[in-house]
Amino acid sequence: VQLVESGGGLVQAGDSLRLSCAASGSTLSINAMGWYRQAPGKQREVVATVTTGGGSTTYADSVKGRFTTSRDNAKNTVYLQMNSLRPEDTAVYYCNAERYALNYWGQGTQVTVSS
Repeated sequence: VQLVESGGGLVQAGDSLRLSCAASGSTLSINAMGWYRQAPGKQREVVATVTTGGGSTTYADSVKGRFTTSRDNAKNTVYLQMNSLRPEDTAVYYCNAERYALNYWGQGTQVTVSS
């Protein structure tokens, strides 16, 4: 499974961004996809996940009400809509796919939020 993220950038606090993650390769039987982020000096943390079957979603408490994840199974693409961005959201955002208990990662996309 190959994952390619896009949509990162530099924005001001309060702005919005939408990240996309396109999956290719062995995409059949991907159980769930998700978004993780890693800020400098911090561990990678989960931001949001979505199942490819029923579309169930989960969110980190820090982004609930501001971020929304969705998927388009026909396009093998997952999205992360980020609203009301804060400086503490600054990080490299990684796309993740889980398939047969294996995890696949994208290369990451930088999101920088200035105050």
